[in-house]
Order: sequence, then C-alpha cells, then structure tokens
Amino acid sequence: MDIATGMRASDQERDHVVGLLSRHLAEGRLDLAEYDQRVAKVYATATRDDLALVLSDLPRLSQQASGDTGVTRTRIPLWQRIEGASWLGVSLLVLVIWGAISLGVGELTYFWPVWVIGPWGAVLAFRMVTGFESGHHRKRV
Repeated sequence: MDIATGMRASDQERDHVVGLLSRHLAEGRLDLAEYDQRVAKVYATATRDDLALVLSDLPRLSQQASGDTGVTRTRIPLWQRIEGASWLGVSLLVLVIWGAISLGVGELTYFWPVWVIGPWGAVLAFRMVTGFESGHHRKRV
C-alpha cells in the first residue's frame, strides 16, 4: 500500500493497517493494550500521514507476511484464543481450590467446579465450532 502524504485515508486503507497491526500483535511486537490503542488511533485518523505514524516504530512486514498466504494463520481467531486461555486459567484455579478443600477435609467433596467449567466451556465450544459471533453462520447475499 502506497501511503502518500496529505491525502485522506479510506476505510480500506484503515482496515489494511489494522491487519498489519494484528500481524505485529501475533508476532509479539505489540501487547494487547497497545494494539487496542493503535487500532483506536487508526479508526480515528483522517489522513494517510496519521496512518503512517501508527506504524512508524514497527518494522516493515515482508510481502509474504502481509499478504495473508494462509500458512501462518490459525483457524481460531485471537479473541477466541484469549477467551479460551481465560477459561483454562479459571478452570485450573477452581480445580486447585476444590483439591485443597478435599485435602483439608480428608475426602473428596462434591465436585462443584463442574458448574464453573462445564457451562462456560460449552458456550465457548459452541461459539468456536459454529462461528456464531463472527458472522460465519449467516449466508451473505
């Protein structure tokens, strides 16, 4: 994408810059908070100069890396991986708490973590399998 100075930026150019930022996030150059800040700046920009400033401190991606070849892309979007990691962390935490209580009592107690792990995991699995929130379940006209 050629970013000329003084020209107004189009929505397609903004989307392209957000795509580049997500590649930098996936490669570890940005953390999630900085990525969110930069995406907000991208959508608030009016000119191509401002778009160039958002990317100015990041290295230029190669054509292959920015060209969505499909080789390094995963099937699961970033936001679903974050939700899955949160679910896993909470699941491990409640299992440790249940295990500590069972050890303290001296016998296995009621397995209450199933009420935390089960429904949340079922919702995440449903959304991942069906693509419910991403709009992939709807037919485009």
